[in-house]
Amino acid sequence: MFFIGPFCIIEGSVEIKARTVLKSHVVVRGDTVIGEDNEIYQFTSIGEVNQDLKYKGEATKTIIGNSNKIREHVTIHRGTIQGCGVTAIGNNNLLMINVHVAHDCQIKNNCILANNATLAGHVELDDFVIVGGMSAIHQFVIVGAHVMLGGGSMVSQDVPPYVMAQGNHARPFGVNLEGLKRRGFDKPTMHAIRNIYKMIYRSGKTLEEVLPEIEQIAETDSAISFFC
Repeated sequence: MFFIGPFCIIEGSVEIKARTVLKSHVVVRGDTVIGEDNEIYQFTSIGEVNQDLKYKGEATKTIIGNSNKIREHVTIHRGTIQGCGVTAIGNNNLLMINVHVAHDCQIKNNCILANNATLAGHVELDDFVIVGGMSAIHQFVIVGAHVMLGGGSMVSQDVPPYVMAQGNHARPFGVNLEGLKRRGFDKPTMHAIRNIYKMIYRSGKTLEEVLPEIEQIAETDSAISFFC
C-alpha cells in the first residue's frame, strides 16, 4: 500500500506504487507514474502543466522511479510533444527544497540536486550527478555521470563525465576524484581519467588532436569510453 497524507490532490491518470508516501499538501496531476518507496514532502507539485508556451494540452507524461526523496516545494513538470514527451526521474535520487525540474528533463539514478537547483527544459543528468544549491542548467544541456557542479553555477554547455565544474558560466576545474573513490573506482582508472582531463583541458590541443590518444586508452578501460 501507498500512503497519501492530508490535503493532497491527485487528479488525472495517476499511478502510485507500493510504499510511496505523500506527506501532505502534495499535488499530482496528469498522466503520471510514481514508483515504489518514494518519500514526497509537503507542497510538492508533480506532473503539472509545463511552462513551455508551445504546449497546448497534448497528452504527455511524468514518470518517477523508486526510492527517491523529493523534499518540500519541488516542482516537476510534464513533458512536451516537441521534446521526448516524458519528464523522467530514475531511482535513489534526492531532490532538496525548491528544486525545479522542467519539461522533458531526464534524471537517471543516484543524483543529488541541492536546494533551489533549477533544470530548464530537456536537460539530461546521468548517474551520480551532484548539482549544488542555487545552480541553474540551461535547456538541452547534458551533464555526464559522476559530475559535481558547485553551488551557484550557471551551466550553459554540456559537462563531460567525472569532472567538477563551477561558475557563471560554469567551467571544469578538475576531476571529481573524491566522488569516484566513494563509488569504488580503482586507482588505475582514476589515473586514466585524470590524464584524459589534462589532455582535453590543459594540453593546449584541440579535441580532434587528442581524440586518437583517448580512443587508445579507452580500448583498455571501458570507463573511459564516455570521452570517445
